[in-house]
Amino acid sequence: MIWRRLVFCACIITTAISCYTLGILHQRRTDGVVARGYDTKLDAFRAEVRSELGTRRTEAVVPAGTSGHTPRPKESELAAGARQRMMTEIKQELQSEMGLLPVHLLRDRRLSFVELYSTDNFGKTNYGTAGYLGRGYFITVKHAVVALKDDDDRQNARKITAVKVMYHGKEIPARVIDTGDADVEVHSGDWAIIKTRELDLPPLHVDTAFTYDFAEPIFRLGNDYSKGIILSTGYVGQRTTSGLVTCLTDGHPGVSGGGVLNQTGNLVGIPIGRMQGDYRFSFILPVRAEMLRRLPSYEVPVVPQTVVATEDQQ
Repeated sequence: MIWRRLVFCACIITTAISCYTLGILHQRRTDGVVARGYDTKLDAFRAEVRSELGTRRTEAVVPAGTSGHTPRPKESELAAGARQRMMTEIKQELQSEMGLLPVHLLRDRRLSFVELYSTDNFGKTNYGTAGYLGRGYFITVKHAVVALKDDDDRQNARKITAVKVMYHGKEIPARVIDTGDADVEVHSGDWAIIKTRELDLPPLHVDTAFTYDFAEPIFRLGNDYSKGIILSTGYVGQRTTSGLVTCLTDGHPGVSGGGVLNQTGNLVGIPIGRMQGDYRFSFILPVRAEMLRRLPSYEVPVVPQTVVATEDQQ
């Protein structure tokens, strides 16, 4: 009985080994056929490539005239030019979208602003900023050069006795030429024009047509805390009923009378005050043509206005 079982197991094992061996042999035979097929196709492809190259070499040897031709730019040169143009466009788009201004332009505009100091009959000195318009004329705020109304009764007799600007570390006397109709601070008429002798400063370019669109980036330059002309950036808020514009930019003491620039570096406004107790929220007085009425031969730039068609016109 035991022998029968051993013989049966041996037969099964022998059959399995035979099937496995036959399978390996069949697979090897099949792989060989496939490999020979691939080799045949590869040889045919190589022969086709050699034939094509030989034809091109034959066609390349063609007689030609000796007239000159301007060489075409290499593909690498074309790619470099396109890449440079693309980089320029990206920089311009980023500058416009993020509200950036070239550093060299900001440095140039900074030279157009000076520190302003005024002294009253009580011996008190106030400080502010003034922007140069050329020929010795500056624009600033009225409350920096003229005594306005004050809650203190003693201030009713207050008068400004001296106005000076700082030029290369020296005090230059100035006199008031024209002012707005403000009788209090932070008012649409809180502006003034003062004059000194002609100074070697770059004059500002004034834009009276700036629209102050919401969230438009602006740049403020002023005598921040009497520490010199300092830059601050911000964004336009909204127009007030009093003719001012709110702005999210620093309103520190001393910046009144300074300049508000747009993204092209033009003077579009004057910082004149801030929200009580909040130095981050300030008020801007847009520059108007009437502010320049006393300046001789000063040409107010004319910016074309965009006409928006109404539904009836459309």
